[in-house]
Amino acid sequence: MGQWETKGASDEWYTPAYIFDALGERFDLDVASPPRQTHVPAEDRRNWDGLISEWPPTAFVWMNPPFGGPNGLVPWLDKFFAHGHGIALTPDRTSASWWTDAAEKADAVLFMRGRVKFERPDGSIGKSPANGTNLFAAGPRAVSALRRASSLGIVMEKKNNGN
Repeated sequence: MGQWETKGASDEWYTPAYIFDALGERFDLDVASPPRQTHVPAEDRRNWDGLISEWPPTAFVWMNPPFGGPNGLVPWLDKFFAHGHGIALTPDRTSASWWTDAAEKADAVLFMRGRVKFERPDGSIGKSPANGTNLFAAGPRAVSALRRASSLGIVMEKKNNGN
């Protein structure tokens, strides 16, 4: 478990701007938006419970969900892949069953080079986490964004995914 995932610790860790710069995308909705303004280039950054609320069916979504406990990401990833149109950021725990289930559903995965240092709510930069980070793509637009962001790491795509 990463240091930011310690039981009772805050889930308020924000994605650095350089990731969005590399993706070169504007999202319709940040489905796990925190209460404070972040670098996410999204038209809609609601302070809501994105796990319970309905996502507009055609929205291109960004998802950096609360990492929570060992299976805390599962309901978020299930909803993300059922939606089928966006990019999700998670730890790259390739040996975890939740991760392999998600990778099988993804159209592409970008394994980030090095460790992403996430931002705290006060704007300071956190320490290097215990795990690496990856981006899952759902849909052709997301796959294209991961290809554009290949300077961040290694992109692996499904064969015959229509792109």
